[in-house]
Amino acid sequence: MNKERVTLYYRDHSSDKIYHTEMVELNDGFGVNFAFGRRGSTLQTGTKTHAPVTFDEAKKIYDKLVREKTQKGYTPGANGTPYSGTDNAQRSTGILPQLLNPVDEANAEKLIADSTHWMQQKMDGKRVIIQVGDKIVGINRKGLTIGLPESIVTSAAQIGTPCIIDGEAIGDTFYAFDLLSLNSKDYRASPYRARYEALVRLVGDGVGSIEIVETFALATDKRAAFERLKRANAEGVVFKNPAAPYTPGRPASGGPQLKYKFVTTGTFIVAGVNAGKRSVGLEALSDSGRSVYVGNVTVPANHKMPAIGTIAEIRFLYAFREGCLYQPCFLGVRDDIDRSDCTTAQLKYKSEENDDGE
Repeated sequence: MNKERVTLYYRDHSSDKIYHTEMVELNDGFGVNFAFGRRGSTLQTGTKTHAPVTFDEAKKIYDKLVREKTQKGYTPGANGTPYSGTDNAQRSTGILPQLLNPVDEANAEKLIADSTHWMQQKMDGKRVIIQVGDKIVGINRKGLTIGLPESIVTSAAQIGTPCIIDGEAIGDTFYAFDLLSLNSKDYRASPYRARYEALVRLVGDGVGSIEIVETFALATDKRAAFERLKRANAEGVVFKNPAAPYTPGRPASGGPQLKYKFVTTGTFIVAGVNAGKRSVGLEALSDSGRSVYVGNVTVPANHKMPAIGTIAEIRFLYAFREGCLYQPCFLGVRDDIDRSDCTTAQLKYKSEENDDGE
């Protein structure tokens, strides 16, 4: 007999997804099964319990699964309105960012020489969308309202024109790189070239704490900027097709906007605090949802010790084949990343030919 079951929905500009989970009674215990996919398509199925567990254990797994999905924006309402009926309903704006897939160095080299792509520095900050209107609203990558530094709020108010600007916030500075709306006109269907030109006209050389991310179109300029940013230990670069529209969400693969990182970063779950030390244990999720230990990281004195279960952003050189991170560096806690995004797919492994330490 089924003890618990729910069907959750999620719909935004590019997605129409369904997620079903149920708690079922087995011969010698209970299990938690799930199914997911695009609405109307054949769903992929799986289980969170590969062996029967007690009722209390199954209920705990089921409740955690439902909680994670609703926090990510899924809702029991069939219209799929993100966060409907949840604690975040009042914070939901429906405005979501366009997310990027990574490329390797070989493809980055092709994009540098490719005249169909522009290049910008990938800023090492938090993704933020700013909505300028009767009031200034900050929006994170989940589409939820957030607080902004006073300097950014003041600068955004100085723009004086209703608009929606995409960018990254680093401390008290906002680096703008895209324009979604201007004077109530939706620019997302317009090519990036037109959006960027409108952004430059709007912000000019900068407004207070708001700056525009410099863009390079010519192959020679891209090459020079690429080498300069790499020497400066920047996080990486972003390649953008100037003819492409703004599409919220992340493509299954490829896409008109791509990123290449000079350094490796990832987000991992804080699994425990090491007694008597300023360090925490980290874990990631495998394809099956199993927690995988990926090592410890020291928390610098200028950061608060993160709580167990929070998401930490870590820079690392590579990962050993057994999964542990090499030379991890704690960058901070991320409240705009979901636990389900902290996967082992983020691990960049040390090449076999270098495993002898050379």
